[in-house]
Amino acid sequence: MGEKWKLELEAYIRQGEPTRSQKSEAWQTAIGLQQVDGLTTSEYLLNTAKEHIEGNINIAQVQNIIKEENNYTIIKNEVRIQNYEIVKTEKE
Repeated sequence: MGEKWKLELEAYIRQGEPTRSQKSEAWQTAIGLQQVDGLTTSEYLLNTAKEHIEGNINIAQVQNIIKEENNYTIIKNEVRIQNYEIVKTEKE
């Protein structure tokens, strides 16, 4: 990583937490990108965004919440697949 980039990152860090307006704009962009990709934004994500915008949680907490939700969804889908395979095997 170049020295200039390191200095720019340090400047961002010194700026601290973004304002509500900046957070709102970032979330609008993220949600808009999901829609462009044909994805539906979950109520869970919208509530997490609201908590972040209002300052109740920070971005690290947002990342953990999303990661945990994604892990839960993956596990839930794996259980569905296993159940489907069991039912399919029983019918054969």
